[in-house]
Amino acid sequence: MPAKEIAPKDIAPKDIAAPLLAWYDRAHRRLPWRAPPGANAADPYRVWLSEIMLQQTTVAAVIPYFEHFTSRWPTVEALAAAEDGDVLAAWAGLGYYARARNLIACARAVASEHGGRFPETEAALRGLPGVGAYTSAAIAAIAFGQRAVVVDGNVERVVARLFAVETPLPAARPQLRALADTITPGARAGDFAQAMMDLGATVCRPRSPDCLVCPLVVSCDSARRGIADALPAKTPKPPRPTRYANVYVLRDADEVMLVRRPPRGLLGGMLGLPMSEIADTPAPDNAHPGAPAAVRWTRSARPVTHVFTHFELHLAVFSGDLSGITKPSGDWRVANKSAARDLPTLFRKALDFVV
Repeated sequence: MPAKEIAPKDIAPKDIAAPLLAWYDRAHRRLPWRAPPGANAADPYRVWLSEIMLQQTTVAAVIPYFEHFTSRWPTVEALAAAEDGDVLAAWAGLGYYARARNLIACARAVASEHGGRFPETEAALRGLPGVGAYTSAAIAAIAFGQRAVVVDGNVERVVARLFAVETPLPAARPQLRALADTITPGARAGDFAQAMMDLGATVCRPRSPDCLVCPLVVSCDSARRGIADALPAKTPKPPRPTRYANVYVLRDADEVMLVRRPPRGLLGGMLGLPMSEIADTPAPDNAHPGAPAAVRWTRSARPVTHVFTHFELHLAVFSGDLSGITKPSGDWRVANKSAARDLPTLFRKALDFVV
């Protein structure tokens, strides 16, 4: 008599946790913020810092930033005592700059309100600036070994395929989280969370999942049905609107003018080039809104295009020279490639056009 086929709803936590953790013990990614498999806990500061950096950013991009931050500010107290401008400059190029402002606020909250120790529960962690549902669960599980349901994009993909959830994202998210809860074990919570992430990143990839080496293939409904590559389904996103602005590279001899952006709004608090307000239509060629000085401006032959989450920005790049005009106030730097080091990516692009 053939063995009874196990339906996805009958999958027990041990059917997932045991093979997945055995796979993780031998195949885990070695990352600078991780404790070895089987360790009781990881450093909460390093876990928190890595999780904030990894939001909407790749592991490869994060590693050098993480190593620089932890070398310069090895503890949460050290980061809390840092100057805002220094932290923002160190973050430049990593993107999603609200994370950097929340990073500073959270470090100071932990240092001043919690005696330099991160709270250990999801609920208490959620009270920290910039710490949401996912991040609080990840810190609770990885740093403190608590059972928490940790669901990022990699985990969503693994769960959607494991249970053959055909409801498109983002509508499927509550269901996927509930299903993740059913397979999350009480023991080795941090290792389980990281194992699910590693599985999604290295085996259960967005395209061409490697089902032949997957430790969960015998329990995976989408693999059994041959539809793993089609999941998770996603509702098509509407096209991003296009917005426009002018950016200005103003020189004085061998220096270029930089300015500190307002603390709130796009790229808040970051060092950048002078820039006009963002608009729905481009400014006329002979108009220079937001220009830092009344000089002759020369437009670059091509614009800078930079994609943000909700819109695509086209920057018209203008360069000008003071030529004896009184120097306006700003952060003047020698106009070479090193001047771009502390700038967000879109300003680096603009400076590259004219330096």
